[in-house]
Amino acid sequence: MTSQTCCQGAISRPGRPPGPDSTRRDRLSLKQCLPLIFSLLLAIPGLSADADAPRGAFKGAVDTSHPTWFKESFLDFEEDIADAAANGRRLVLYFFQDGCPYCNALVEHNFTQPDITKTMREKFDLVAINIWGDREVIQVGGQVFSEKDLAEALKIQYTPTLLFFNEQRRVVLRLNGYQPPDTFRTALEFVHTRKEATGSFTHYLEQLGTKSWSQDLISESFFISPPYDLRPGSNKPLAVFFEQPVCQACEAFHARVLNNPTVRRLITQYDVVQLGLWAKTPVITPSDDQTTARQWAETLAIGFTPTVVLFDVEGREVMRLEASFRTFHTQGILRYVLSGSYRKQPSFQRYLSAHADHLREQGYDVDIFSYDSPISRNGKLADPE
Repeated sequence: MTSQTCCQGAISRPGRPPGPDSTRRDRLSLKQCLPLIFSLLLAIPGLSADADAPRGAFKGAVDTSHPTWFKESFLDFEEDIADAAANGRRLVLYFFQDGCPYCNALVEHNFTQPDITKTMREKFDLVAINIWGDREVIQVGGQVFSEKDLAEALKIQYTPTLLFFNEQRRVVLRLNGYQPPDTFRTALEFVHTRKEATGSFTHYLEQLGTKSWSQDLISESFFISPPYDLRPGSNKPLAVFFEQPVCQACEAFHARVLNNPTVRRLITQYDVVQLGLWAKTPVITPSDDQTTARQWAETLAIGFTPTVVLFDVEGREVMRLEASFRTFHTQGILRYVLSGSYRKQPSFQRYLSAHADHLREQGYDVDIFSYDSPISRNGKLADPE
């Protein structure tokens, strides 16, 4: 029996009234057609495995208990700054969210180092702010926010984010994302010794750091060659890598994140430039300034390497990767800018959460803290897009 005759058998011929046995014949014919109809539906893309797939797992989230030495605050930041100054300390606002593995790394890797703990307790008052929280806070200047509204107003895109205030109630350093203990120590030293009075954090790092001119930066096939005229005109967004020759974080980023197939697929849809942080390489910036890599890094207040600055096709900076991100977040940041999703959803955290939910609904497992298997199905690395 062909599919055509099977399916037609359940339909009465036009103009002919049904006979006494037609209802039974119709039922039998339809029953015979059901297996074929079902098999045809399974052949339609998107109606088979994904529709019936179990929801994927969510991995990598870690709950964190904050140390008891965190300041118990009434969340009036001008008062907190004044209290800290009266005791020779400075205020730090620490933005976190529940389940954040990078926040957990800050607490369990950095704040368990005896020297870091000693510095934090003696030189700073740290106040924790939940980026989804509803507690009322009074910002510098007297404006009242909820925690989540303050996070949105300050454009907190990553957790942890730390804002360090001076006695004049100005932010003298902002750390967007997790930094491992060694670089975190450098940031604390800059703030508690008041080095902002002598120059920027980038300048401080240049004076403090060991710069090697004899070694090359790590090369990638997607880096474009000089001359670097970065003015708008391409139909691709722009990614500018600031790196150093002697940089363990740069080595890990290239070896463990940039080697991921999805990351490489996404990054090759950008124009990608690599610049040495201290180099005198000539550059024409997206804003049409003729400068050098070093001077541009100073202007952009680049504090750590690697830092990747992402620009849209009009030459406007959208966001940066300037912390120790692993693979899922790196994929998400690249996709967020590339797709233009930042235009509709200004919160990267909301975008990333919705993206993870979408993947899990399709049956993919998501691991937000894995280098090797950020998105997988049945234990195998996946690139669903």
